Amino acid sequence: MYFYGTTGVNKDGHLEIGGLDAVELTKNFGTPLYVYDVALIRERARGFKQTFEQQNVRAQVAYASKAFSTVAMVQLAEEEGLSLDVVSGGELYTAITAGFPPEKIHFHGNNKSREELEMAVDQKIGCIVVDNFYEMELLKAICLEKQVKTNILLRITPGIEAHTHDYILTGQEDSKFGFDLQNGQAEKALTTAIPFDHFNVLGIHCHIGSQIFETTGFILAAQKIVEKLAEWKERIGFESEVLNLGGGFGIRYTKEDEPIPPSQYVSEIIKEVKKLAGEYSLKMPEIWIEPGRSLVGDAGITLYQVGASKDVPGVRKYLAVDGGMSDNIRPALYQAKYEAVFANRPLAQASETVSIAGKCCESGDMLIWDLPLPEQEDEDILAVFCTGAYGYSMANNYNRIPRPAVVFVEDGKATLVVKRETYEDLVRYDLPLK
Repeated sequence: MYFYGTTGVNKDGHLEIGGLDAVELTKNFGTPLYVYDVALIRERARGFKQTFEQQNVRAQVAYASKAFSTVAMVQLAEEEGLSLDVVSGGELYTAITAGFPPEKIHFHGNNKSREELEMAVDQKIGCIVVDNFYEMELLKAICLEKQVKTNILLRITPGIEAHTHDYILTGQEDSKFGFDLQNGQAEKALTTAIPFDHFNVLGIHCHIGSQIFETTGFILAAQKIVEKLAEWKERIGFESEVLNLGGGFGIRYTKEDEPIPPSQYVSEIIKEVKKLAGEYSLKMPEIWIEPGRSLVGDAGITLYQVGASKDVPGVRKYLAVDGGMSDNIRPALYQAKYEAVFANRPLAQASETVSIAGKCCESGDMLIWDLPLPEQEDEDILAVFCTGAYGYSMANNYNRIPRPAVVFVEDGKATLVVKRETYEDLVRYDLPLK
């Protein structure tokens, strides 16, 4: 098995996370159970931040909270000196409730409502990333009504799309996000925003993809944007204070994945932006990045109680767990792949290949296909690795299944940070017919 962060095997032969026995965690908190290795999250956060600090480059590392947003997680991000990226009123409200410094919050989204924008303005958050002309006009009206000045970035699509080891250069990006750099939309947005007295245009934002294992895409994006910034400086006198290159840094889900360290992403981005700023005689912008999955993804493990099995001779064997697409919809949604072991005997020799089925009444509710495991025994606990990003945040109540609890583990201590939903919670907002 591959050991992430503080995971290991204890003297009882059980999986250990943060110095705690995974089997005991299930006894104390039930299953399914999301468990987060806090030490690994801290390590990743520091890996991104320290490289900027060592190279004396002005920067903000903003945790992209859509990956996993709870009050405790937002407070952990603050402890590590991160900024925060939110994409909805709910995520913003979570940040406010957590006491996160509003001046370090960045608000994204392609269809922010008036209520959401008003909340952001009223809370005096650090920056609103303007995504389209409709939003720009709405935000203008709000700023005029309230007589306030707001920091903004303009989100652009640079014509580069990157995923894993591939990157695609396109003329006009087909995306629901941002102003297109190639067809003049971005420049029109900039020349519309700059004269407005209630906007402070900090700079430019882009996001090129997700689960990226190379720096090529980020470098290409920086090249295209800085070239355009040089043109804008010459023609309209705009010089960007901030260059936000987004997130998308990849993690290891299975043995096929080969991510690079956070420091390597940061170092190569810094090197390229410095070079380009020098070539075009621009001041070095403050660099912002937005890691989400790469901070919390492989710090999360989901623990399940194994239940029914079904053997289809000559076809496959199914092994069912007490969760599924209600707590991890990624395999059903886009064929995400995971690795897993029995937490009560992680080093036991695999003797058969099984497919892990969820309990939802849906044929597509399959967590893992063709997983090597020892033969099933009573009371087996399945530990699925790297579920820290987009597991809890995309959890749902399909089949009226309550959402799991979330536990943070660190230095031999477990902290319950999200209670398990109850059946009573499921009907809390239902109203009777009469």
